Amino acid sequence: MSAPTDQNGIDPRSPRFGAGITAVLLLIDVFLGLVGATAAAAILLLAIALLFAWGAFAGIRRHPYGVLFRTVVRPRLSPPTEREDPAPPTFAQGVGLVVTGLGLVLFLLGVPYALPIAASLAFVAAFLNAVFGYCLGCQIYLLLVRAGLIRRRSATVA
Repeated sequence: MSAPTDQNGIDPRSPRFGAGITAVLLLIDVFLGLVGATAAAAILLLAIALLFAWGAFAGIRRHPYGVLFRTVVRPRLSPPTEREDPAPPTFAQGVGLVVTGLGLVLFLLGVPYALPIAASLAFVAAFLNAVFGYCLGCQIYLLLVRAGLIRRRSATVA
């Protein structure tokens, strides 16, 4: 976490807001996959994967949910008491992309229940972030940095 005066950081409520939207979409996707609406589940999971890709490659600040939060939600809230480095949530978007992308690939290869399982795994992570502020992808990022497997990115990158 960065100091509140760090203008390079992001409002930590923004990723939680996006995770809430993502959790709802993933829960719908799990339901669609379990009731046999696999075409609809695949299309929705593809849309979610593309949103994860947007966040992973363009950065969390340019993600549509981040823009929505900044323009519609944040003006109605008090200023954040702290800011956080955007690198861990951006990395978490990449983790979401891997999970949902793998589910789509396995579905295309004919693996039964690949869609609802991938959507369920991603839902758990999004739910934990939205409700408890616990970002699994961020924790993976920090573990990889501590292990020296990846370098910490600057807060100005994202």
